[in-house]
Amino acid sequence: MASSYEPKTPLGRFVNELEETVIALLLGVMTLITFTNVILRYGFNTGLIWGLEMVTFLFAWLVLFGASYAVKVTAHLGVDVIVNLFGPRGRKVFALVGGTICIGYAFLVFKGSWDYWANFANLPQTTGRWFPIGFEEMRGTSYRGWYEVIDIPLPEWMRFIEPIMNDGDAYEKIPRFIPYAIMPFGMGLFLLRIVQATVRIYTGENKTLIVSHEAEEAIEDVKHMNAGD
Repeated sequence: MASSYEPKTPLGRFVNELEETVIALLLGVMTLITFTNVILRYGFNTGLIWGLEMVTFLFAWLVLFGASYAVKVTAHLGVDVIVNLFGPRGRKVFALVGGTICIGYAFLVFKGSWDYWANFANLPQTTGRWFPIGFEEMRGTSYRGWYEVIDIPLPEWMRFIEPIMNDGDAYEKIPRFIPYAIMPFGMGLFLLRIVQATVRIYTGENKTLIVSHEAEEAIEDVKHMNAGD
């Protein structure tokens, strides 16, 4: 099995099921929009103008949201040929070093994703090149809350954001800060999951950040099935 994570509390099980549900919904909506567009295109010579852009955004949400979930259930692939040359203590050291590097990487990406998204959401970027030491002053910002996507129209029930984000001017399409919000959210969740996974390695609850020997395990499963086990 790819997953080595089992929620131990009702809240943990709820969060786990929620994440799996969101991933399934993203996949389902992407499939539905694509299938509908194919039928409209080849059956009625028309189509959903906003369909391709919507699927693109949903795919980005799926990747960034799914990356953190894959860390939690230890489903990311990796190469452990050299690591496996060492004993259990050596493998643990390598895993902790790898986890620490991943935490640093995830932190930098989280900072960068916030800084990119912030101006689209009329929020200040962080200051500091590597580590955030504060937020930029209001007069130094370049707010772009009025930026819209290309094709996806703004639903009428979302008009309430216009006085908040666009000085009361009407949006024709949805503002970019909405689909771009997955960047800081997904990377923040990714950082959290990396920290949790590294802690589990330190406490001995888990041994690695990656799923190893997946192919060998699949072959063994097939052998047992063919042998009738």
